[in-house]
Amino acid sequence: MHIPDGFINASTSLGAGVAAAGGVWGALRRAARTFADRLVPLAGLVAAYVFALQMLNFPVAAGTSGHLIGGVLAAVLVGPWAAAVVITVVLLVQGLVFADGGLSALGLNVVNMALLGGLGGYAVFRALRWVTPRTRPSVVVASGVAAGVSVVLAAIGFVIEYALGGTGNASTGAVFGAMVGTHVVIGIGEGVITALTVAAVLRARPDLVHGAADLPVEAPVRRAAAAASPR
Repeated sequence: MHIPDGFINASTSLGAGVAAAGGVWGALRRAARTFADRLVPLAGLVAAYVFALQMLNFPVAAGTSGHLIGGVLAAVLVGPWAAAVVITVVLLVQGLVFADGGLSALGLNVVNMALLGGLGGYAVFRALRWVTPRTRPSVVVASGVAAGVSVVLAAIGFVIEYALGGTGNASTGAVFGAMVGTHVVIGIGEGVITALTVAAVLRARPDLVHGAADLPVEAPVRRAAAAASPR
């Protein structure tokens, strides 16, 4: 999924960079207004977890690769705006330190994975929550399905960028088939991992799961949260 330098032409990369900068700036401002200090350590843990997930790359075609994204997982745990910032930081570190994704293509990768994958996937999660019961299993299932869809959304974003300014010789139709077909399979894996992770956090500390904020908090959890909060 990481786009390397030179795979998309300069004008399209620049446009994506501007869109990414605007989107991340807006997400950062909204996250700053709504993000609780007690969730900062959780955001750090989520960033580390997503970083590890994104290091698992699957070759796709024509110099591209696919991998788990983690955008919906981050959004369900810490909220969509903080998740967009988390994914952007992960992508920046990967590009600077591990050369995973080109720096000139950073805006493209942010648009695909942080904005389309993270925010778009979270929109799917909220839509599913709207039509399902207010229960923990519903949160788990919605997070898994949305995570799978988010991978396909990110892949479609890449296909659109390739159609606008791709420098490769492959046709847009061939790229669409390779990217979307492969990422449907990758999305299944991402959905399973996301659902399992969300289920585990819900069992331990449901009060820390942003996507489950509308669920009633059980008494033992309320006591644990009260004991952990500063007095």
